[in-house]
Parts: sequence; C-alpha cells; structure tokens
Amino acid sequence: MAAANNKAQCFVCNKEKNTYNCKGCTNEFCFPHLTEHRQRIEIQLEAIINDHDQFQQTIIQQKQNPLNSSLIQQINQWETNSIHQIQQTAEECREKVMKSTQKLIDDVQKKFIELSQKLKEIREENEYNEIDLNNCQLKLKQITEEFLQPSNISIRQDLQEFIKKISVISSFDSYQSNRSAISTATISKNPITTNQITTQSQIEQKELQTKKNKFKQFAITVAGGIGKGQGLNQLYCPQGIFIDDNNKSIYIADSQNDRIVKLYLNSNTRQIIAGGNGIGNKINQLFRPIDIIFDKENNSFIISDLGNRRVIQFYDQNQANQQIIIANINCWGLTIDKNRYIYASDCQNHEVRRWKQGDKKGELVAGGNRQGNHLNQLNHPTYIFIDEDYSLYISDSDNHRVMKWKKGAKEGIIVAGGNGEGYSLKQLDHPQGLFVDHLGQIYVADYNNHRVMRWCEGNEEGEIVAGGNGEGNQSNQLNCPMGLSFDNVGNLYVVDQYNHRIRKYEKI
Repeated sequence: MAAANNKAQCFVCNKEKNTYNCKGCTNEFCFPHLTEHRQRIEIQLEAIINDHDQFQQTIIQQKQNPLNSSLIQQINQWETNSIHQIQQTAEECREKVMKSTQKLIDDVQKKFIELSQKLKEIREENEYNEIDLNNCQLKLKQITEEFLQPSNISIRQDLQEFIKKISVISSFDSYQSNRSAISTATISKNPITTNQITTQSQIEQKELQTKKNKFKQFAITVAGGIGKGQGLNQLYCPQGIFIDDNNKSIYIADSQNDRIVKLYLNSNTRQIIAGGNGIGNKINQLFRPIDIIFDKENNSFIISDLGNRRVIQFYDQNQANQQIIIANINCWGLTIDKNRYIYASDCQNHEVRRWKQGDKKGELVAGGNRQGNHLNQLNHPTYIFIDEDYSLYISDSDNHRVMKWKKGAKEGIIVAGGNGEGYSLKQLDHPQGLFVDHLGQIYVADYNNHRVMRWCEGNEEGEIVAGGNGEGNQSNQLNCPMGLSFDNVGNLYVVDQYNHRIRKYEKI
C-alpha cells in the first residue's frame, strides 16, 4: 500500500479523508476501509493457499493410490461389463443347448421305441430274413449316430468381435518431452451391452462438464426447525418436497401431520393445501403422505398417500377437486416423465410401475421379481427419479444402493452404493431422496448416515455434499434426511426429518 495522500475521496465510503492508495486496484481508501480491504486480500490469499494445499493432497493421493484414477475405473467398469456379458451369453447358450438336447433325446427315444417294437414283432412272429435284419441294424446305427453326433446342434463362433479389446493411447509414448500431454484410454463400444465408452476428446469434455457445485455447509432453515408440532410454522417428520420456482414456493409432505403444506419462500407465508383434517381416507384427508410431484400440463399435484394405500391428484387451493388415480398400492416415491407418465415405487411388492392417465394397472418397469438383491430385483424401493432419456433411478433402500434402469431394460445397474450397509464413501445406509442433475450427477439422501452424497456413474466412491457430521440439529448436521430437491439457481433443499425442518444449502 502507498503512503497517505492529501485528502481525497474514499472508494468505499465516498468521504473526503486522508486516504491510502492500493497499487493492486489503484483505488483510494480511508484507514478503516483500507484495513477491511487488506483483510479481504488476505482472505483471498488464504483461499488460494487452501486450493493449493487441496490440490497437493490430490497429487499425493493419486501417487499413493494410482488404481483410483478415473481411467483405471473406466477399465475396471469395462472388465466388469464384459465379464457380465460373457456370463450372460454363456448362460443363454447353455439353456438353449439343454432345451435342444432334451428335444433330441425325446426324438431319438421315440424312434428307438418304434425299432424295439419292430424287433419284438419279427421275433414273435418268427418271420424275418437277412433283409429285415439289415434294415433293423441300419436303423439302429442311424439312431445311435443321431444321438451321439447330433447334426442339428452345434457351436458357432461369430467372426465379428463379441467383446472388443481396449487400448490405451498416451501422448507420453510419442512425445516424452511434452510435459503437458494428456493420457487417456479409448474403449470401443461393446456391440452387445450399452457400456458407455469415451474417446480422448469426450473424456476432456466430460471433465470440463463435471465442474461440481459446492455448497455452504452451514445450512439455512426455511421451514420448521422449532420442534415437532401441528402449528403452521411447525412440521412433524416431513418426508418429500417439491420446489415451485415459478411461484417461489415449496410444497412439503408433512407426514405425521397428515397434510401438504405450501410455503412461500419470499414471504414465509404458509398454508395447508391438502389434508390437515385428521387421519382418514376421505377425499379431503391424508394418512402419512410421503412424496409429492407436479403435473405441469394440468397444473395439478400428485401425492403418494402411503397410509391409505393410494395415489391422489389434487389442484392447488381446491381440496374438493381431488381424485384417486392409483388405488391399492403401497406407494412410496413418485416421479413423472415429459410424456406425463407417472412412475410409482411399490415398497411392498418391491417394484416400480408406470401409469398413464386412466390406467387400471400400471406397466412394470423395474423389479417385480420378488424381494432380493440381484440386478433384476429390488428390496423396499423408496424415492425415484426419471431423466430426459427415460432412465429410471431408484433408491433401493434395504439393498443400500441406487439403481439405474434404462428404458426397456430387464435389469438395472448399480450407480451408487451396493457395497453393503455402512458409512464409508463406497457405501450407503438405507438411501432415500434422489435427484439427478443435467450432468448426470446423482444426489442421494443417505438416511442413517445423516448426510447427502453425490455420485458420478461409474465411480466407486461418492462424496459428501451436505451433513456427514454425525446425527444432530446443528447448522452443519442432519438427522435422517429424506426428500431432496434443487431450485433453478442450484441451491440444495433437504428434508431433515427428525429435526422436523427443511434445510437450504446455498450453492457457492
């Protein structure tokens, strides 16, 4: 900083005082504001040093754990998918061989019985000659050859590669002196699976796109947070939420109060728009509502009324205009695609079905193969999310994983967790709320770990974006988070269930 000048106008307070010139920004500051200016510069320096130290730590971790790089993970994923495809094809071939072999045995046995009957007849009648015996012997030889060397069953190997090889292309191989070269892997697309493979330019583009949002760790309470209760300023074990950016409002499934509450974010005005008339199954009552979504086409809301085993549709500020659209279903989570198909997770039947307006029975799109942990099974599915490509994401709660089912798929793939119940970065513990952003990053409420995790498909580990500081009610803690959502500027909203509040984590 330069020495004091004669009196001049301070850049901050615009008052004429003895000022000091900053050579960095060339502005004049009075002494108090000079001190503040200097503090901001020091904070900026600390931030740079912090980023420097974090990057240094990243380098150290990469050197210590080279197998954790994204390229190694791509290779591991290719290996896993290829092995799975080989095993699946082998199983299909075995099944086909067994069916064909059984049919062959049945045909041979039929011919053998006919030959046995012929031999029995000629022996009993005692009327046969050399020609008859030669014919019988020839027939027996034909049956034997047909059984031992079947001509209608064989193994064919296609000339086209089934699992294409991968290769690593590194500019270090050709240009040892080029210290800025980038090493990358190219993996040919498997013609059988839908394994996503990337070229060098695609990897660079993906790295550019996945600039991950960061959030302030000390959240703001936007609803509730003053203990459980029935007052309009209170919540009681809330579950699902929906953010209405157009009206700057948030809709909350206030589960234990059996109601849907609407909160205007700008004014803190609250109103009950559904339920709130005690526990019951009348059209103006709810019983443990869990989730809520919005149908833009007809400006209506859709609620999973779990306690009444139904899904209802209602119109804002008109409780009389409600109808049951899905009955006799233990629906937990809801989502809707751009064609207005409604997806409902059935936590009792361990499946997700898709419904269009007027359907009496939905179409099975995930699970439905009894309770289990195979890739075609679910175990107590809860919250769900549908993306623009109609890929369905499911919090497979009791399997401690998030599954992705592509449109028309017979089984899903694990995109988060799946390593048993636990609190490591590779694990989840009864995941709940789900949201997938436009970059494909998966946000999941990690219920019993009291945190919100972010996973990128193909990564072995997730990262903590909110909470993770133990169970509690402090501003950096959560207590069994449930639903979650985002507003249109990227702020994260989390239902902090047992703190009976909704938390807002502002994007940095």
